[in-house]
Amino acid sequence: MNNIDTLQEVAAPSSRRLGRSVGAVLAGLFTIFAVTTATDVVLHLAGVFPPMNERMSDALFLLAAAYRTVYGIAGCYVAARLAPSRPARHAFVLGAVGVVISTAGAIVMWNAGPAWYSLAVIAMSMPCAWAGARLVGA
Repeated sequence: MNNIDTLQEVAAPSSRRLGRSVGAVLAGLFTIFAVTTATDVVLHLAGVFPPMNERMSDALFLLAAAYRTVYGIAGCYVAARLAPSRPARHAFVLGAVGVVISTAGAIVMWNAGPAWYSLAVIAMSMPCAWAGARLVGA
């Protein structure tokens, strides 16, 4: 056996683990996006939320923040549950991704809703990650 074979044997499990880690975080992110988007669409179609081009009331933004919190926890749970190791780390990575995406969303959509909502969505990312990790037992 030469040095290249040895390196491949060592690298294969870690590259597989990295792929599974990335996949776990992406699965959690997809869970959050899919369920949130589906809920938004259903609430718009049901007339609970106004048409897309109309601003919602603060009470409806509070409703959106509530279910986004639940879905954030669920997505971080998925990331932690699928993690090949260190489930809490995967949940917190997804939480950090949530902070970045939420911050970008707040910048782009600042005038689309109340400031408290944009700031709340950013602020709840890491607590959701913690709760999702705790549900897995991490």
